[in-house]
Amino acid sequence: MKIWKALTMSAAALAMSGTAALAEWQPRKPVELIIMAGTGGGADQIARLLQGLIQKNGMSPRPFIPINKPGGSGAEALSYMKGKEGDNHTLLVALNSFYTTPLIQEELEIDVTSFAPIGRMAMDTFLLWVNAENEDITDLDSYIAAVKEKDGAWKVGGTGMGQEDSILTAMMEKELGYNVTYIPFPGGGTVAKNLVGNQVDSTVNNPSEQMEFWRAGNAKPLVQFNGERTAPFEDVPTAKELGADIEYYMQRSISGPAGMDPEAIAWYQNLFEELFNSEEWQAYCESDGLTCEQFLTGDDLSAFHEAQLKRHEELIESVGADAIMSK
Repeated sequence: MKIWKALTMSAAALAMSGTAALAEWQPRKPVELIIMAGTGGGADQIARLLQGLIQKNGMSPRPFIPINKPGGSGAEALSYMKGKEGDNHTLLVALNSFYTTPLIQEELEIDVTSFAPIGRMAMDTFLLWVNAENEDITDLDSYIAAVKEKDGAWKVGGTGMGQEDSILTAMMEKELGYNVTYIPFPGGGTVAKNLVGNQVDSTVNNPSEQMEFWRAGNAKPLVQFNGERTAPFEDVPTAKELGADIEYYMQRSISGPAGMDPEAIAWYQNLFEELFNSEEWQAYCESDGLTCEQFLTGDDLSAFHEAQLKRHEELIESVGADAIMSK
């Protein structure tokens, strides 16, 4: 009788643990991975790398589907996320337009601090790039001289008004004392192609967007806008080393819509932390010049977003919204 009772209790315990396992949240349909930028850019590359790692390593019972929504400097993607409130199967791959677009386009009425804080995967960097064929430009001084000689006709390629590169371009105009013509393209990958094709004179692309052409010897970096030099550009000086007070970074994070279930948030947070710690992700960060020293999630990520919103509000006020939106 005692043996039977013990077996019965063990069976009941197993049944309960099995029920708990079945009840644990996991995606029940494909997960939309919304990219608030065009194809070929840094955000697009990151989204597709993460999607590939999830699929390769069997980390989700349902596939992740990358979807580009670059319209309106990310307004299309943010509005889509706003309309997905309470949805457990939609995520946003964000960059700094996560902050700038709602600040500049107030009519969107989007509060990004209400979005679910899944994970900050990296801090990306910016470099000043010119075509490698341009032998007359070898450093920041020769670059400034060339831009001033064009008297406003120097063409800087970027990803759209109010985007991160338009803010950095406005910062450079103010700090370095010149004016340029800003040419928008659908994404950073297209910007890179237009630089090597001599359709624009310079860019401030992220490393990953220009890396292919740099390695092929078609593009050369003059300045990096970090606090200190980072790999693989140890030979490229920072703006601050050269006396220009310009430092700017790009966050690479994942968010869910407002109202996402806590169980779903926890599942995605665990997933992206595992991805962050993977050899593949850390190798990508090292090869493409991203800083991936700390994974942020939950309250820490929320605090980071709030601080970055304030920072970008100050930047917009400093250089002027009109200066950014004219880019």
